[in-house]
Amino acid sequence: MNKKLTLILTTAITMTALTACAGNNEGTSGKATQTADAANAAKVKTLRFATWDTGDALKIEQDIAKKFEANHPGTSIQVEAYADGFDQKLAAGFGATNPPDVMYMWDFPTYHQSLEPLGSYADGDKDLKKDDFYKGLFNYATIDNTLYGIPAGFTTRVVYYNKKMFDDAKIPYPKDGWTWDDFQTISNKLTDKAKKQYGFGVRAENDTYDLQGFVWSNGGSYISDDGKTINGFMNSKATAGAIQMFGDMVKNGSAVLAGGKGQQSGEDIFKAGKIAMWESGIWPLESFKEAGIDVGTVEMPAFPGKPVKGVVAESALSIAKDSKQKDLAWEFIKYYVSNEAIKLRVADLPVRVSVVNELKKDQDPLFKPFYTMLQRSDNSPAFLLNAKWNEMNRQLSSAVEAVVHGSNAQEALDQAMKDSERYLK
Repeated sequence: MNKKLTLILTTAITMTALTACAGNNEGTSGKATQTADAANAAKVKTLRFATWDTGDALKIEQDIAKKFEANHPGTSIQVEAYADGFDQKLAAGFGATNPPDVMYMWDFPTYHQSLEPLGSYADGDKDLKKDDFYKGLFNYATIDNTLYGIPAGFTTRVVYYNKKMFDDAKIPYPKDGWTWDDFQTISNKLTDKAKKQYGFGVRAENDTYDLQGFVWSNGGSYISDDGKTINGFMNSKATAGAIQMFGDMVKNGSAVLAGGKGQQSGEDIFKAGKIAMWESGIWPLESFKEAGIDVGTVEMPAFPGKPVKGVVAESALSIAKDSKQKDLAWEFIKYYVSNEAIKLRVADLPVRVSVVNELKKDQDPLFKPFYTMLQRSDNSPAFLLNAKWNEMNRQLSSAVEAVVHGSNAQEALDQAMKDSERYLK
């Protein structure tokens, strides 16, 4: 009996000891695993990328980030979608010296001092293949001869037209080389007020940046090339004439105001078949096709005896000067503007000649006018010429809005110039 009890006690003590050892081993193993996981996590480099895109465009960017991660083990791309709050969130990040490493950028005059100069990266890295980009696009990312962004996407502006409306009126489709006289004649013919149908839609609230192509085409400009003078430029006869043309079309009834507070956008009116022509960039093209519109595109009309000029809306990628991972950021930018990634971003017009040639974009009737207008877009936008342009532009924007609502362009621009001159001092 005593032997049996002794045996039982011995067995119990042994089992307890083994269990304790096993427990200790498990704890040691668990701690080792946690330590290894922490070490691996510490090795992962997180790169922050800020975008203004949403919806399908954002999903594509997230897919591009995943592809980059797959090719760069130990790297995590944190895509930060700022949407409509892009400028505010970006400014807050710079102000707190905690900006994203890489970001979409267009407003270089405002932000360039917080950005890393990229000239040495672009010129010294053969893998970028800088010569494969459309050359003029780099001008829009350059301040004081210093490059701060790599072109990622762009659009010029063209005239969209509804083929069915032209066919019903037995009017030939517009062709490259047409004039503003042709445009206005066509717009008159396609206007039927009884049907609430108009030849053209004029924006009730215009972005003066977009209007620069028309102003340049008429021989005008908002500001001198050296960025120091607006008198005789912002209020020149050529500038006033280009703006007045749109006000006159609304006044004579061959065009209708589109957009504005509580009103349908021009894109929506075009999709409803109530305006025959609409001027814009690449953005609404897919929605026009999805709406079943048999749509065509054509380059901008010319003023008599003057060359057509265009303006570029460009998205570029920049690196924050405060980034601690500039080399990794550069590698991400290179991939983002690679042929592979460009083909994924269907909402953008390709910035590389090789991609355009491969996809035959410049031969597609819908896309060709955008590239024709790119060849005509060699003027420098006003916001690149003077650091105080945003302040001056407030007066200019108010003047343009007044003109499309009936005011005289020359008088409105004379006043805008006077109100803006103080910012040049």
